[in-house]
Amino acid sequence: MRTLAEVLEERKRRWDRLEQLLQESRRLRRIRRGAWVMELSDLYRSVCADLALADQYRLSPETVAYLHDLVGRSHNAIYRSRRFQVHEWWRIAFHDAPQQIFRDRCVQVCAFLFFGLFTLATYVAYDATRFPEAAEWILGSEHIDQLESNFENLEFGRDNEVNLWMVAFYIQHNTGIGLQCFALGPLIIPGLYATAYNATVLGASFGYMARDESPGGDQFLEFVTAHGTFELTAIALAAAAGLRIGTGWLFTRGMTRLASMQLRAREAVPVMAVSGVLFVLAALTEGLLSPSDLPYFFKALWAVFSSSLLMFYFVVLGYPAEDGSAT
Repeated sequence: MRTLAEVLEERKRRWDRLEQLLQESRRLRRIRRGAWVMELSDLYRSVCADLALADQYRLSPETVAYLHDLVGRSHNAIYRSRRFQVHEWWRIAFHDAPQQIFRDRCVQVCAFLFFGLFTLATYVAYDATRFPEAAEWILGSEHIDQLESNFENLEFGRDNEVNLWMVAFYIQHNTGIGLQCFALGPLIIPGLYATAYNATVLGASFGYMARDESPGGDQFLEFVTAHGTFELTAIALAAAAGLRIGTGWLFTRGMTRLASMQLRAREAVPVMAVSGVLFVLAALTEGLLSPSDLPYFFKALWAVFSSSLLMFYFVVLGYPAEDGSAT
């Protein structure tokens, strides 16, 4: 009688073959070979049976989740519909994504790490009495001089043409920070270090410029108030998406490392997508509203609105349903 390991090894070969056919389905979207469709259908029925027998085989939760995903993608490849369905995208964007992000452990780890270090660095850099020279040690004199020179003579109310150009620059600059955290995330330690470094530098910059004696401090605070919420949250989410992929090769739960990383990469897509949207919103705010000559009250009001919007999306929409479907 065959052991469970032997059965799984045999079934995994069929799962890998189905993965290969699904990769080919992108190239064969318009013209489907009869043999390809027949083999895909046969493997699809086989995986459905494997999923139905998962409890009997006592497969790990990760393997069951992988089979669910494989069955779903196979179903879509066979019965693909090309019509755009608004209600499906609405459900994914405002139901599935926030609930997945809410319970994602990688998001929780990166959010705690980023905002925890950001808050600590802000306090340490601000309180020069208890922590003298702390800001200079974290940021360096060159970085501090650049901050002061950039904001000391900052004038609000620049031309709209310049604002639009700066929107593109901020998208490139801010997403560069996020992509750094995301790209290093799969390596685990370098990703966590990049997240911690950016949080510390940004927090120390906020703390130093918030001092009464810092040249350009008032202009700095007025400038960053409106867009800070979107930008900082986007960086933390980008880091979490990279870390999520990294857990794929570190914790395979019975799957091959490649299959595990593919599964984790699909789980990271909603996190990275929301991060990208927030980067765009941050750039639009930083390029158009932050440098405007509107009273500070409106910029602070936008900061409160954006913070409330994120809380609603991640907490209210993300909180698991009572029926447990989101757990």
